[in-house]
Amino acid sequence: MTSALQAGLGVLIVMLVLAALVYFYVRDITQKQHAILRNYPIIGHLRYFFEQLGEYFRQYFFLGDRDEMPFNRATRGWVYRMAKNEGGMLGFGSTYNIHEPGAILFVNAPFAVLEEDKLPTPPLVIGAGYCEKPFTARSIVNISGMSFGAISKPAVLALSRGAAEAGCWMDTGEGGLSPFHLEGGCDIIMQIGTAKYGVRDEHGRLSHERLRILAAHENVRAFEIKLSQGAKPGKGGVLPAGKVTPEIAAIRGIPVGVDSISPNRHPEAGNVDELLDMIAAVRNTTGKPVGIKTAIGGWEFMHQLCEGIKQRGIASAPDFIAVDGGEGGSGAAPQALADHMSLSIDEALPRVVDALIEAGLRERVKVIAAGKLVTSARAAWALACGADFINSARGFMFSLGCIQALRCHTNSCPTGITTHNPKLQRGLVVEEKYLRVANYARNMNREIDMIAHSCGLRHAREFTRAHVRMVQADGRSIALNMLYPPGGNGERVH
Repeated sequence: MTSALQAGLGVLIVMLVLAALVYFYVRDITQKQHAILRNYPIIGHLRYFFEQLGEYFRQYFFLGDRDEMPFNRATRGWVYRMAKNEGGMLGFGSTYNIHEPGAILFVNAPFAVLEEDKLPTPPLVIGAGYCEKPFTARSIVNISGMSFGAISKPAVLALSRGAAEAGCWMDTGEGGLSPFHLEGGCDIIMQIGTAKYGVRDEHGRLSHERLRILAAHENVRAFEIKLSQGAKPGKGGVLPAGKVTPEIAAIRGIPVGVDSISPNRHPEAGNVDELLDMIAAVRNTTGKPVGIKTAIGGWEFMHQLCEGIKQRGIASAPDFIAVDGGEGGSGAAPQALADHMSLSIDEALPRVVDALIEAGLRERVKVIAAGKLVTSARAAWALACGADFINSARGFMFSLGCIQALRCHTNSCPTGITTHNPKLQRGLVVEEKYLRVANYARNMNREIDMIAHSCGLRHAREFTRAHVRMVQADGRSIALNMLYPPGGNGERVH
């Protein structure tokens, strides 16, 4: 072969390689299924390549599928399959350690409920008889508070559209109501954070005029006064200056390009009486249900709250309480608080429900549970403990394509969920991701019902603590109604 022919062949090979690179670049950057490939064409394939090899490398060198934190690989993979409608099937047995302390086991019935005997899980009405416009909530599983600002415009749009498709609600988070929440047409719970974003006057105080404007939106079904959240109880939200765009500043009513730091509590609600005054004021102004969101550090607050309600009368109660466990937190938070502050949902939820039962308020106040409840089993556990609804933030982030990069606070989220960088947001295609949001919500509800039917229940609202066992330190399990006996009889009270 002559040198000229060799040179020509070399040029041809180089051209073919370049042509192939151009082809894959164009294909990756125009496809809509994978955010990573849209944002990182060609090199993004390395992630999927190593992900495929990962299970083999991990088997010998790295963490197992159940070892990673805050969410292990097995849990994330399950959520991804639910979101893609690929089912929750597995082969050759589970890797879930049923002997580990804290493991949840359900009491299967010897005679499961037949298909023809199953009943649809009934909706619940929030605020019935205590406000002008009560809210009928259809879905057990719903989208927890994630603020526009903390998450991106396409993320809010995908969540809103997905929630409408699945029939669940979406909590705005403390960042206020944006046009993108409304655009999807879903039911919305408007959260009032300590900084009053979206409902503040020029002095940062609660504006009843703004409340009336927001309540006029038909899709805004309820209002939630946020006392604290699981990731950072005792500290307000933080939105770095780089995320405070003109659009976000206008929605929140704050200066552009300045760190937005919320007060660590509502200045006008420094005790139970003032909190009940605030609940009544918001409910009277809006005519819609009003609840509170809080992490739980002990039993004193719930006892004080119930005592304050009994003194004033049952109408003064919040229409719902959203209980966030100390393991919660989809956004940025100080590690000291995220690691060590407030009780986990495992302890907090039963205690809140018990306090309401003891005070005779369980019928009046609906209970929403949150705190790493991203799987159907954990959601069913919460229902058995006494919750009426489940809120999830990170579960729905996974359904959007979150890969747990742990960069939510850096404005550099590689999947476009928690960044305002247009180049990275481009990877999150709303038309594709909203379907995954809807799939996740629907499949969660479906699997919760499946667990209920296996326990001999016609629908998921028939769960009691007697249907769940929890493994103790000695490796033996104990029924939840023995561990946390509500009202002394182990039965859930609506």
